[in-house]
Amino acid sequence: MARVDPSELPPEVAWGKAKELCFDLLAVRARTKEELRQALKRRGFDEELRERLLGKLDSSGLVDDAAFAEQWVRSRHTYQGLARSALVAELRRKGVDGEVAAQAAGEIDRDSEEQRARELVRKRLRSMTALDEQTATRRLLGTLARKGYPQGLAYAVVRDELKNAGAESTLLDEVTGD
Repeated sequence: MARVDPSELPPEVAWGKAKELCFDLLAVRARTKEELRQALKRRGFDEELRERLLGKLDSSGLVDDAAFAEQWVRSRHTYQGLARSALVAELRRKGVDGEVAAQAAGEIDRDSEEQRARELVRKRLRSMTALDEQTATRRLLGTLARKGYPQGLAYAVVRDELKNAGAESTLLDEVTGD
């Protein structure tokens, strides 16, 4: 079936198609206003229709960037192990206002972030038994860096978890000056 140009449709039909597209996307998962705006734009809906529809969805509570951000932060921190900075960056890419993104990520306190980093390191350490300490350290620090953990926290967690796992050397003690 060929895609129809929305500008060729009567306004009420175009409105219905745009609304249907948004509802279909929202049925799969929550979306930001910007994600819906971009989907409507890709399909060729004009700006006036896009903004009017997004305004209606917003006022009805079907699209709420703050609620989306809170849910996204909880999910991605819990299941992907992402740190606050990585979560803010993801939300910004999804079109969430920086202040809203920072506020949502602020719900993760330092203790929770450290605990999640420790869980990630412990899990990863189980598959590194055959590696030398320097390689394991480099890989563990890389894992935490990619997930957005601050360098100081990453060093401290990796150092502690390697010691708990029975590592002999003081490689990270030399780097951190301990």
